[in-house]
Amino acid sequence: MNTPISVKPISALKRPGTDSPASLLAASGAAVILGGSSDLLQVAVPVAPTASTMFGPRGVCLTPNGSLWVADTGHHRLLGWRQCPTADGQPADWVIGQPDFDREGQNAKGAIGPATLSVPTGICACGDGLAVADAWNHRVLIWQQIPQDSNVPADLVLGQADFSQGEPNRGTMDAGADRLHWPYGVFYHEGKLFVADTGNRRVLIWNELPVANGQPADLVLGQADMNSRHENGGGTPTASSMRWGHALAVWRGNLALVDAGNNRVMLWEGIPAENNAPCAVVLGQTTFDRADINQGNYYPSAGTLNLPYGIAAADDWLLVSDTANSRLLGWHYRSDLTSLQGVEADALAGQVDFQSKGENRSYGLPARDSFCWAYGLQVQGEIVAIADSGNNRVLLSAINRIN
Repeated sequence: MNTPISVKPISALKRPGTDSPASLLAASGAAVILGGSSDLLQVAVPVAPTASTMFGPRGVCLTPNGSLWVADTGHHRLLGWRQCPTADGQPADWVIGQPDFDREGQNAKGAIGPATLSVPTGICACGDGLAVADAWNHRVLIWQQIPQDSNVPADLVLGQADFSQGEPNRGTMDAGADRLHWPYGVFYHEGKLFVADTGNRRVLIWNELPVANGQPADLVLGQADMNSRHENGGGTPTASSMRWGHALAVWRGNLALVDAGNNRVMLWEGIPAENNAPCAVVLGQTTFDRADINQGNYYPSAGTLNLPYGIAAADDWLLVSDTANSRLLGWHYRSDLTSLQGVEADALAGQVDFQSKGENRSYGLPARDSFCWAYGLQVQGEIVAIADSGNNRVLLSAINRIN
């Protein structure tokens, strides 16, 4: 994407084995801050909806046509910018999910429909269109073309039979190939649509972009079959099971999932082609059967995670929102995928070192280079977009590159 943001990295990422920690983002901090407070010394508080405010945003999407879309989760809406913003506090051009910029409420305080939302989270470009995980309506909405106006209705719905329905698993206790329960993540790659069906403890994969409402998925990960929904398959964590899968990416051709409930990242070799395929590698834990926050320690380290909720790939680097530690971690690809098992991260953002945690660095005030419960991530060219949820804002920052 040709972005109008002109920010050059201060220093390049260092390869593994050099001085640590390397800086994951430009040392100058965010180039653009959207939402939040224009006064960086003001602690973030819930705010009334306007075209330039947000409340707990969890998803971001820089689209191929140059627009930016944000899942403004707490206001139950999507905000859209015609072009990637270039100034702090730049107001959105479009809103979907509310009658106007000044109103909020689940499903616009009315009936569920093709342009209403209840806790939207994950968001991604898919083909020529847009997909959104409408989590508390237990569905995924798909626009076949990226919207160019406010309240454009979605063209397709997954997880429900039609746009008027919003019950978990279509009102039953059972999962199925055509049902969803709290889907928090959505991702598209080379024709395939991936959904983190968090409440059913699984990932669903459509091998081609769906063309009909309620179309069943082709593949399931995390469960033995399409009808099961047990946490960690009814036992302890394994290479096949998951607890709270939340967001997905493809890193050098390998599927990656942040499994927030097991405090780990799962990496498969390639794109799985069979139900319940085991992952090859985990990050954040030393073995497949471990799930402790920060590996059982109060303070984090370069190899631990605490409720990771966001993930994105940037060439040889994998970026992870280590949400409850209020930091971003970066792993550099090794010689092969299996050599990554349990390894420590190589780069850091949001904290002064790998052993520190706390919102806005040790519970301080927000800054251009700090986070408070960062969620969704996306990389487009030299820009990384970060949903800094606890600070009620989105950050657009320059990602450092290797010399």
